[in-house]
Amino acid sequence: MSRSQFIDQLDAYATDRRTVQLWLRDDDAIEPTAALYHLLALSKRWNAPLTIAAIPAHATMALAELLEQLPLISVAVHGWDHANHAPASEKKQELGLHRGEDVVLGRLAEGLERISGLFGDRAVPLLVPPWNRIAQPLLRHLTSLGYEALSVFGPERADGPVHLVNTHVDIIDWKGTRGGRPMDILYCEAAARLEAGTARATNLGVLTHHLVHDDAAWNFLSDLFELTAGHPACRWVPVRELMSKP
Repeated sequence: MSRSQFIDQLDAYATDRRTVQLWLRDDDAIEPTAALYHLLALSKRWNAPLTIAAIPAHATMALAELLEQLPLISVAVHGWDHANHAPASEKKQELGLHRGEDVVLGRLAEGLERISGLFGDRAVPLLVPPWNRIAQPLLRHLTSLGYEALSVFGPERADGPVHLVNTHVDIIDWKGTRGGRPMDILYCEAAARLEAGTARATNLGVLTHHLVHDDAAWNFLSDLFELTAGHPACRWVPVRELMSKP
């Protein structure tokens, strides 16, 4: 039923000549794997741009060489080494203030430099904090480090110090199976995002983690690509396009 609700929302957008701008962010890439090849094949089959959030400290030349020939792929900065520096009493966080602001900012500058150097034209100055968490005082420094946008999870706020390009539907059940969430729930969340949208174009960001995908995760992605590929209201867009919009 939720899938049909999502289709109803798409149809309503088309009737009103509104657009759904879909983008996909995949986190934690380090090196080529069978799962990553599968994800890249889906991107190519459906001609859908894809943003890889690569971990700067661990990303390999093999990954850079693979993505070099794939114009639909962009690479964002996924923190520095995806290490947790919060105490056990707090949620995991790499980009908190536990080590001091200067240390974290230094790592973020280093991360952007390494991703840019390794991935060249594929790199985008987009920061993706591990676990989607970053200390608020750090945000005002991101543009001076060279970042043009930040991507976390949830609705965007327009009053912050840095442009947000967020994800809104996380396909992984992190607190349960740690595999793909039920398709109906995912489409229900996507439909709710579109229903709440008021602009002529509504962004819908899909968050994936190829290293933990099971059949349920892959099936949802395949279904989503097929459903949206030919719909008049839908556009799969490169993240650069979303980063450039105020």
